[in-house]
Amino acid sequence: MKISGPWLRDEHGRTVLLRGVNLGGSSKVPGFPDGATHLRDGFFNHRDVSFVGRPFPRAAAAEHFDRLRVWGFNCLRFLITWEAIEHAGPGKYDQEYLDYVTAILSQAGEYGFQVIIDPHQDVWSRFSGGDGAPGWTLEVAGFNLVNLHETGAAFLHQMHVGELPHMIWPTNASKLATATMFTLFFAGNDFAPRTLVDGEPIQDYLQRHYLAAFGQVAARVRDMPHVIGYGAMNEPLAGYIGQKDLHAPFGVMQLGLAPTPFQGILLGAGIPQNVDVWELGMGRQRKVGTHLQNHSGKKSWLPDHDCLWHANGVWDFDENHEPVLLQPSYFSHVNGRPVDFNRDYYAPFLRRFASTIRAEQPGALLFVEPALNEDPPAWQEQDELSVYAPHWYDVFVLFLRSFNTAIALDPQARRAVFSPWLIRRSFARQLERKKLEAASILGGPPTFIGETGIAYDLRNSNGLSSGDFSVQTRALERTIRAMEENLLSYALWNYSADNDNAHGDQWNGENLSIFGRDQQTQPDDPYSGGRALAAVIRPYATALAGEPLHNSFDPATRRFELRFRHDPQAVAPTVIYVPHFHYGRGYEVKLSDGRVTRDEAAQTLVYHHDQTRPEHTLLITPLPPAD
Repeated sequence: MKISGPWLRDEHGRTVLLRGVNLGGSSKVPGFPDGATHLRDGFFNHRDVSFVGRPFPRAAAAEHFDRLRVWGFNCLRFLITWEAIEHAGPGKYDQEYLDYVTAILSQAGEYGFQVIIDPHQDVWSRFSGGDGAPGWTLEVAGFNLVNLHETGAAFLHQMHVGELPHMIWPTNASKLATATMFTLFFAGNDFAPRTLVDGEPIQDYLQRHYLAAFGQVAARVRDMPHVIGYGAMNEPLAGYIGQKDLHAPFGVMQLGLAPTPFQGILLGAGIPQNVDVWELGMGRQRKVGTHLQNHSGKKSWLPDHDCLWHANGVWDFDENHEPVLLQPSYFSHVNGRPVDFNRDYYAPFLRRFASTIRAEQPGALLFVEPALNEDPPAWQEQDELSVYAPHWYDVFVLFLRSFNTAIALDPQARRAVFSPWLIRRSFARQLERKKLEAASILGGPPTFIGETGIAYDLRNSNGLSSGDFSVQTRALERTIRAMEENLLSYALWNYSADNDNAHGDQWNGENLSIFGRDQQTQPDDPYSGGRALAAVIRPYATALAGEPLHNSFDPATRRFELRFRHDPQAVAPTVIYVPHFHYGRGYEVKLSDGRVTRDEAAQTLVYHHDQTRPEHTLLITPLPPAD
C-alpha cells in the first residue's frame, strides 16, 4: 500500500477505500483462563494467562473470515495487547501466542484482507480498569494490584459489586493508577527522576519493553504484504502531564466517584477523602453529592514502596502530619518551560515506535492516533508513510445507549444539536474537522477513522431479545452516512466472535459488536448473527481508478451513486462491491460512459471508464420486484 496525497493507493495506482472492522472486542482479555471482566476468580494471577484464541480459535477462523468477506469488509484492524505478548514478565514473550497471531494473520491474507496491527489499550491495563499493559508494569512502579479498586486508584468491573454503571471505565483516565502509569511511560524522566527499575529510569524501562514486544510481532509478519501498517498506541493518554493544578478535576468525564488528582494521590497513600460524586444525564454532567472514599485506609502501594509522587517531591506532610501539596503545577513545567504533551513526549515516542517497526518492515504505514480529545502531534520531520487515524462516535448513542432522531451532540463545540437535518450536517462537519486536522497539522496524509460504531444494547430497543435491530440500523446509518459524505475510510467497532446478550463484548459491559452468537439462529447462513446489517453492509468502490468525488448509499431505496475523477496513472479498472444482501434479486447500472462486467460470485462489478472523459458517474439501483 502506498500514499499519494490524501489517498491510499494500491500497486496499480488505484485509490483504496478501506471498509474495515476491529477484530475483536474480546481480544482485550485473556482466553485462558476466561478473562471476561465480569469474572473475578483468578483475576490477579496475571502472569499465568494466555491470549491464544483471541479473537477466535484457529479452527473457527474460516467461519469468521468467510462471514466478514461476504459482508464486504476489506480491512481488519487487528487488536494485540502488550499483555498478550509479554504477560509472564519483562522480556518473557509468549511464543505460542505469537505463533497463533502469525497463523491467523497469514490466513487473513488468504481471504484478501488488508491488516492494520492495533497495539490496543484502554486506560493502561486490565488492572487499572481497561486493558493493554501487563500487570507487572504497575508492579514495577510500586502498585499493589489487589488494593487499587478499594483505594480509588482504579474502578474495576471485576471487583465491583452490583449493577455496573454504564461507561464508567473511561473515568479511570483521571484516577491514580492510569494517570500515574501514562505519566511514567511518556514523561517519567522529567517527572519521576527518582523512580528507577533495576537502575534504569522507569520511562526508558517501560518504553523499551513496549517497543520490543511489538517488534516481536513485526518480526513475525514482516513478509506479509497485506499487513500494511501499525498504530503506535490505541487512544493514548497524557496522564498528569500538562495539568496546571492538581487540586482541579480533570479527565475524559466526571462520573461516579471523581477525586481530584491530589485527592487520588492521597487516597492511594491510605488517607481517606471526601470525594465528589457525579451523574451523567442528557448531554450534561452534574454533581450529586460527596462520599468518604477509602475509609479503611488501605494503600495503593506495595508494602515496601512509598507513594511514588511523595518520593518524587510532589507532596509531603507538615509538622502536624497533615498532607500538603508542595507543587500544585508540578506536571505543567520542566525547568521553567511549559510542557506540551504532543511536542515533548508523544511525537518522540511515535518516532521511536516507527523506527522499531520499520527496522523489520521498512514500508510499514504508521497510523497516528491523537491523545483522546486532543489534536494530533505535529511532526518535526515529515513522515511520508503516516496515516491520520482518529476515532469518532455518536456520543449520545455510545454513552447514553439511546438513539433519538431529534437530538445529538457536538462534543468539540460542547453543544447539543437538534433536528435530523442539523444532526446530519453536524456529524458531517465533525468528521470534516478530522480531515482538516490531517491537512493543517500533519501535512495532508490520508485519514482513516480507526473506530466508529454504536451500542447495540440501546435502552429504547429490545433488539437483543427480539432480533429487531431497526433502531440500531437507523443509528448506525446516521454514523456511516457521515463517513461516506466525507469519503473516509473507516473501521467499525467491533466484531466479537463470542459476543452474547448477557455480557456483550466480554469487557466492561460494552455491547458494540456487529455480530452476536445469541442472534445466530442459522449457522449456515452467513448473515445470521449479524446486527443492523442493512447499515453495516453497503456497496462501495474497493479500488477506484482515480479520485473519489461523491459516494452515497441509501439502505431504504438501495440506491448507490459513485462519482470520481480518473487518474491516468491508474492502470487497472475500478472495482465495486455490490452485496447480494441488498441486491439479491439483481440490479441495474446506469453509466455516464464506459462499460461494466459482473462477477456475481465475488459480489463485484468491474467498471472500465472512458479515458477521454475526466469525470465518471455510476448509479446502481435494485431491479423492481417481478410481477
